[in-house]
Amino acid sequence: MRLFDKLTGTQPPPEGVSPVPGEELRAALLGLNQPEVPYVVRYGGGERCDLLAEWRLTEPAWQQVFVRSEVSHAVRIRMRLNHEKHEVRALEEQWELSRVGTPTRLQVTSEYARGPSRTVSRQWTVGRCADGRLEATETFRFDSAQMREPLRDTVLKSGWTWRGVVFGKL
Repeated sequence: MRLFDKLTGTQPPPEGVSPVPGEELRAALLGLNQPEVPYVVRYGGGERCDLLAEWRLTEPAWQQVFVRSEVSHAVRIRMRLNHEKHEVRALEEQWELSRVGTPTRLQVTSEYARGPSRTVSRQWTVGRCADGRLEATETFRFDSAQMREPLRDTVLKSGWTWRGVVFGKL
């Protein structure tokens, strides 16, 4: 594998796997939509792509005295199917908007990232268990790989190449 392919997350399908027709791949990717998954895969329409996977969430806010913090993430993967080369060009984009403030002052920051990356966010609640000891219980989890990996694996199992895009057109 070339260095640039490694940086973009590009992966070829396993040897010996014949590529399925594009419509079959599209149906398989749309079939990832399930009630238990925290993202949606839909037609790309006005987004200049064939398919779009989106995961939007707001982390639970915490409060101490009069301070409030809230972090909103938007993660999306725009996919274009190249039927001639049997490859899916995938552009991953992430936005993060943080709001921290008090009743008299609010500070907002935002970040944008393009290309394959991994964002993991967790939150725990500390409480007492039945025997009185302190325990931490995970109450929130976000991992961007939970969306990318099923998409990529579906493409690879279908005999197509997953080509990560960082620069240039999708």
